[in-house]
Amino acid sequence: MISKRRASSPSLFSKIKKILIKAVVYFLIASIGSVLIFKFLPIPFTMTMINQKFNQLIDDKGLSFKYSWKSMDNISREAALAVVASEDQLFPDHFGFDFASIQNNFIRNQKAKKIRGGSTLSNQVAKNVFLWQKRSYFRKALEYYFTVLIELIWGKERILEVYLNVAETGKYTFGFEAASQRYFNKPAKNLTRQEAAKITAVLPSPRKWSVANPGPYVNKRTAHIVRQMRAIGGTNYISNLRKF
Repeated sequence: MISKRRASSPSLFSKIKKILIKAVVYFLIASIGSVLIFKFLPIPFTMTMINQKFNQLIDDKGLSFKYSWKSMDNISREAALAVVASEDQLFPDHFGFDFASIQNNFIRNQKAKKIRGGSTLSNQVAKNVFLWQKRSYFRKALEYYFTVLIELIWGKERILEVYLNVAETGKYTFGFEAASQRYFNKPAKNLTRQEAAKITAVLPSPRKWSVANPGPYVNKRTAHIVRQMRAIGGTNYISNLRKF
């Protein structure tokens, strides 16, 4: 009896090992394949969009769901500059990670009540497109994995293009085209620096803050972003982003 039990153990371990190897291989194929596909095709939806679409259907108070994909050529360069100036000024130079910010926030978070993550634009795109919003170490690990993939396969310009399209810019509103049409009645291609900065100002909390009815804090953030856009050199700062 003992010998039979011992003989069966390697067989069970071997089966588990094969299942795990297959799971990893399938995940790699699916993840790399999806990143390759979305290098060229518009992002149809994100998990956050699905969640907000359901909320909009339940809410049903006349506010429509807005999401309209536009290529980088049809989005004002002021919008691209605004998000870089506000969210990640090292974006043109890093490879998806701001290690100094990560280290500083890790030290700060040991004592602070509100956790800061030090996410770059690349991290945010990886999370928004391929993952979910709820925080966990597992999700963070996947976020870093997808960050490396999109940096390698997409390049900076595509990452920024995706960010400008899928970022939540207001209640039931995603992307700068949707925000521009909803709040300024014009296409994102025609956004001015002030308008682009105002949309960017609400990005940290787009369901709480409003582009249409900005309070003192949003107006203050808008002015600060405009100053930062000017300080880093205007649109020339993002003129040579890596395309692939």
